[in-house]
Amino acid sequence: MKQKGKLVWLLFIHISITNITLQVFAQEKPTVKLGGALRFQYNYSNWKEDNKNKGGDFAYDVFRLNANVVYKKLQLNAEYRFYPTSSGGGMLKSGWVGYHFNESHQFQVGLTKVPFGILPYTSNNFFFNINYYLGLEDDSDMGLKYVYQKGKWNISLAFFKNSDLLDYSENKEISDSRYAYDIAGRNKEANQFNARITYNWGTIWKQQLGVSGMTGGLYNLDTKRMGEHKAFASHYTIDYKHWNFKAQYTYYKISPQNKDGDNNTIVSVTAYGAPYNIASEADTYSASLSYTLPIHKGILDEIQFYNDFSMIDKREADFNDSFQNITGCMLSMGPIYTYIDYALGRNHAWLGNEWSDAFAQGVTSKKWHTRFNVNIGYYF
Repeated sequence: MKQKGKLVWLLFIHISITNITLQVFAQEKPTVKLGGALRFQYNYSNWKEDNKNKGGDFAYDVFRLNANVVYKKLQLNAEYRFYPTSSGGGMLKSGWVGYHFNESHQFQVGLTKVPFGILPYTSNNFFFNINYYLGLEDDSDMGLKYVYQKGKWNISLAFFKNSDLLDYSENKEISDSRYAYDIAGRNKEANQFNARITYNWGTIWKQQLGVSGMTGGLYNLDTKRMGEHKAFASHYTIDYKHWNFKAQYTYYKISPQNKDGDNNTIVSVTAYGAPYNIASEADTYSASLSYTLPIHKGILDEIQFYNDFSMIDKREADFNDSFQNITGCMLSMGPIYTYIDYALGRNHAWLGNEWSDAFAQGVTSKKWHTRFNVNIGYYF
């Protein structure tokens, strides 16, 4: 009997220890969230004769995959996108590993978002804000970032060794296959520092005031000398019930050390498979107003109406300024989001028939080009 009781007791201890071990092991398993989206797009552009004659075009836009993994205080976040070959093909939008010291302090390393201006976006529409086409919105670079958030304050400090590189070869220009615009051609971004500070207040009228600064090197492949690029922004946002307003002022200056004879008043940038030129110094202004109307009937959850205006005021006297205005709405239907936009552009590479120098010298014509655009996406 004593031997039998001992065996039962040992079996009980073994089962208890095993149960505790399994519980601890289960708690230490990473939390994995996978997702993505598939988007299609219709557009009617008034400056494209074939497009107009056909009544517009309907095409594949992008397929994307997202991964977010949390293990204890560690986090992995990544997004890969598959665009058509003509738009750059496959590309990593962002990908980083982070460590949460506590609720207020976080550290990230990898291809992480540049802390600059209104986050996550300065606009509401599918086309973003005109800053995006200069590389100053929704950009991610390779480096380190520290994020502090407590109470009403949010502070981000970052060092980026360079923009996302796909080739380590000497004298090699950066690839055109990238999601966000980076300085390209014979110059490469290097050793960039960023700082962003915001102050938030209000409960009914939720407001944010913020400033951002950026400075970094610009290595020229021909002269082997380091130029510089810098930018500053101040912004304000306010939410009141279903209304939202966002405004931002930005100044940037790009000073490359080009070889003799090169034009230093313009700089090449690239993304989506094709480069173009921008003015090397300018001020930009943006203002966005939106109203979200709850529906919750049938398959329609809500409609967000918006108007987003932005412009580039180029510092070079004989350059023609660039403008963009988007009026539209976003329909939310469960996992399906649809942007319906009426886009106006003047001296805008994506909204007009001038590609290479629309954001640089531009043209003297005051004509606005229009694009009616519908982007439909299923998010999972």
